[in-house]
Amino acid sequence: MSDSVPFSRFETAYSAEAPQPPWDIPGPQKAFVDVANQIQGRLLDSGCGTGENALYFASRGCTVTGIDLAQAAIHIAKEKSRERGIPATFLVKDGLTLSDWDEASAHASAHGAFDNIIDSGVFHVFSDEDAKQYIAGLAHVLKPGGRLFLICFSDAEPGTHGPRRIPKQMLYDRFRDGWRVESVAESRYNVRPEYGDTYSGGGGPKAWFAVVQRAGD
Repeated sequence: MSDSVPFSRFETAYSAEAPQPPWDIPGPQKAFVDVANQIQGRLLDSGCGTGENALYFASRGCTVTGIDLAQAAIHIAKEKSRERGIPATFLVKDGLTLSDWDEASAHASAHGAFDNIIDSGVFHVFSDEDAKQYIAGLAHVLKPGGRLFLICFSDAEPGTHGPRRIPKQMLYDRFRDGWRVESVAESRYNVRPEYGDTYSGGGGPKAWFAVVQRAGD
């Protein structure tokens, strides 16, 4: 896939008439739970969906802002926050506009607003050009020395169903300037059990889990 995934596909995925999408699991991604002790302070969940990862970290004491372009997903996330009594901020926002997000000051501070960022399945939906724009935006809102925790589909996942497969080297290449890649490890992307036969067996689609530090100013 050479182009970014159309937004309409995600908005439709969260409609009441559609079956729940594979990534909308009832809880946080295990890859983030495994590193939860490394994630504190002000956290941005980029592409938060219906808020499970964001609410998990908010329940651990992080000050969390979740953004997603899908209005239906943000509505569900806000309802979960209210019903569970877990405070978090959820905003309808395009991840490709982070470089212009000085209004983040309403939630933290403007440039370098966040101590950490998590990305669960957003990076792999972008084309090469859009990925560059997205990464520049991440650098704009992440404080110097802050970390990005990112899970994306791996090129080791067979077939073509689902999002773009990302080669390991691409992560090193994309985060070369202004970043330091601390680790890229083999992982699995948790999906709903009814999609278990759609991807490779043994725990969900094969993925990369990357930890990337923004360089200091």
